[in-house]
Amino acid sequence: MQAEANKLGRRDFLRALAAGAGMAAAPVVPVEQAHATENDDAKRKARYKADSPDVKAYYRVNRYPS
Repeated sequence: MQAEANKLGRRDFLRALAAGAGMAAAPVVPVEQAHATENDDAKRKARYKADSPDVKAYYRVNRYPS
């Protein structure tokens, strides 16, 4: 009876394995340090450039026929 209680089932093993993989993939950088890389001005700056070559190519390729 004791051997059955200590026996690890397949589902329990896979559950423990998945939990360990999730912990290993978790980021190690603290939240305060991650947010400290950008100041408020950098967060609000415009990142979209309408006259960049890749945006012009996108609109050139995706034009609808008139």
